[in-house]
Amino acid sequence: MSLTELRPASHRQAPQPGPGKTKHWLYRFDTKTIPYIFISPFFILFAIFGIFPLIFNGVVALRNWRLDDPTLTGWAGFANFERLLTDEDFWNALGNTFGIFILSSVPQLLAALIIANLLNRRLRGTTFWRIGILLPYLTPVVASTLVFAIFFARDNGLANWFLSLVGFGQETPLDWRAQKWSAWIAIATMVNWKWIGYNALLYLSAMQSIPKDVYEAAAVDGAGPWRQLWQITVPMIQPVVVFTVILSTIGGLQLFNEPMMFDENPQSASGGSNGQFQTIAQLIYKVGWKDLDLGYAASMSWALFLIILVVAGINFALTRRIGGGR
Repeated sequence: MSLTELRPASHRQAPQPGPGKTKHWLYRFDTKTIPYIFISPFFILFAIFGIFPLIFNGVVALRNWRLDDPTLTGWAGFANFERLLTDEDFWNALGNTFGIFILSSVPQLLAALIIANLLNRRLRGTTFWRIGILLPYLTPVVASTLVFAIFFARDNGLANWFLSLVGFGQETPLDWRAQKWSAWIAIATMVNWKWIGYNALLYLSAMQSIPKDVYEAAAVDGAGPWRQLWQITVPMIQPVVVFTVILSTIGGLQLFNEPMMFDENPQSASGGSNGQFQTIAQLIYKVGWKDLDLGYAASMSWALFLIILVVAGINFALTRRIGGGR
């Protein structure tokens, strides 16, 4: 006979009742439902401002939709996309976009990588230099672009003054907005000035996680600073490099503010007198809100979206291959 059975009935502990249905339901609600309620604002806002505009824009791209002609309605099918194949303005804007993108992204990332490598060394005033390279990123785009527009002015511009010091353009100043190559260089300079510091700090944060023993061993084996950068640093910070490449690809192909403010007549969104530096983003804005052809503008935006996906995928594959990834 157990001790429990020997106890008097008055001293025996009554069995604890199980949790009631209400308590059990509150417990399940707290553990199963409350977490989803906490994260739901993000998904709600993303659905309203992300998924819905994307779907609606796709519907508009398949329709005839002109604000200046309400009678022109109905489904256009793929007519707007077929129109892109023979649109000279679209191909001109596409060429300008890729030209500026190459002149900005490639030097931008290389310069950021070199600057980050220098800041990763023992320097005096390290905090000062790190804050200093980030200041251009903190400057508003419109303000910095207006300053550069004055810098690259044809008359009394500092860019032409610097060129005159080396004997170029003393008689006839260079009109930076007149030619494709000069306008591309000017706009790419604006983009590089703003984003080099931002990317450099991303690279620097990744470099500081690399053990110093790796560099000491490489130095003992005779590897110089340049070889250490490309054979040790870059492969070990490859995820950050891939991130910056994709980010610069998206931003470069969506370039809008810099060429818009660089134009002498920004309201026209023409990208110069002959569209010599008009980007696809500018053309979409012009077709949609100047020419009031929303259906055709929507098809351009979808074409740009697909182009960004393809180019970003190619850059991702090339970056992983160069960095030694699989």
